[in-house]
Amino acid sequence: MSQDLSSSASNRAAAAPLDARALYAMFSGLCASLVAIGLARFAYTPLIPPLIEAHWFTSSQAVTLGAANFAGYLAGALLGRPIASALSNRHALRLLMLMATAAFFACAFPLSVAWFFVWRFASGLAGGAIMVLVATSILPHIAPARRGFASGMIFLGLGLGIAASGTIIPELLQFGLKDTWIGLGAVSLVLTVASWYGWPAATPPVAAAPAHEHGGAASSVGRDAMTLRVLYGQYAANALGLVPAMILLVDYVARGLGRGAEFGARYWVLYGVAAIFGPLITGNVADRIGFGAAYRIGLALQAIAVAMLALSGSPAVLVVATVILGIFTPGIVPLVLGRIHELVPHDHVEQRAAWSRATTAFALFQALGGYGYSFLFAHSGNAHSGNYALIFWCGAAALALAFVADVFTGRRAQRTIAAG
Repeated sequence: MSQDLSSSASNRAAAAPLDARALYAMFSGLCASLVAIGLARFAYTPLIPPLIEAHWFTSSQAVTLGAANFAGYLAGALLGRPIASALSNRHALRLLMLMATAAFFACAFPLSVAWFFVWRFASGLAGGAIMVLVATSILPHIAPARRGFASGMIFLGLGLGIAASGTIIPELLQFGLKDTWIGLGAVSLVLTVASWYGWPAATPPVAAAPAHEHGGAASSVGRDAMTLRVLYGQYAANALGLVPAMILLVDYVARGLGRGAEFGARYWVLYGVAAIFGPLITGNVADRIGFGAAYRIGLALQAIAVAMLALSGSPAVLVVATVILGIFTPGIVPLVLGRIHELVPHDHVEQRAAWSRATTAFALFQALGGYGYSFLFAHSGNAHSGNYALIFWCGAAALALAFVADVFTGRRAQRTIAAG
């Protein structure tokens, strides 16, 4: 009887509509991920060829400046919670969105490589801190039955930013590079203002879990500690695998294959459209087969896609690889979050701590990968461009290693269960 009542209550909660305040908070989260990650990070990729062609920067400098955003993202992942503790989540998120907006306007003036580096770093810092803070600021104010939908709406901003960067950039470039950066700043400012009053004022207290749940959570964390550590390593390797496409896809098509910036931008639009649907696709698959199995499949598909970029410049191959990588660039986020919840099902505090560690691992290796690939790119190939295939093979190898580690860990867990 109690189970029937519980099920009925859950169904009513799931059917209950979200109020205007919750919807506005979700919209603010979407705006934040769109501005500070979707645009601040991904709009730079289609700008690399024009930056080089306009002689703002050399090829190696342009790639290095792209990696500055990754370094800032790492700093933001580490500093997000301290910033929120000092200012409150609401004020921190407002400040971070303003920082990302200011970076767009500042990049309209290429005063020096150092100037550009500082502002690309600042935009990355805003993105990393927002990634850590945005969900934890909004989801506590959403009914538990609707948090999955809310998470999807928040992370939808990543895909929308990628798609927007591929459609807005070519139009803005007709007015010149300076006006392109100013235009991005204007879009960012509008979204910042639109989301200004949507942030919740404070995080509600978390209800204490029953004693038996604490005990279950402790045993679960102890049992799955090794799997969690492997997951952090996989997420770090996933960053190494995605970075080549993030920073070189458009340049590879435009200059590496000699098809021009406009043609390269079309692939970035395709990448963005795939990214819009990424979290919806991966979440639906995970609901059917489990987050662990879905992530394993995702690692294999990503490794194949990056290897395809290294092996062939055929339009058909490029389309398939671009779609796969576009899906998983934002799609891995709900997969890793869901996998953490599978491994630590009862302890919400440990879930948040595990997500923070995973985000930091991703950010660290994203930054290392950005600078490492930049070095390889600058010291390979010819005087006009680096060796694209070498960079893509490195990314494919990292993803393949993560896949092998996942298979090994899964078999080990099965042997442990069988022995027990």
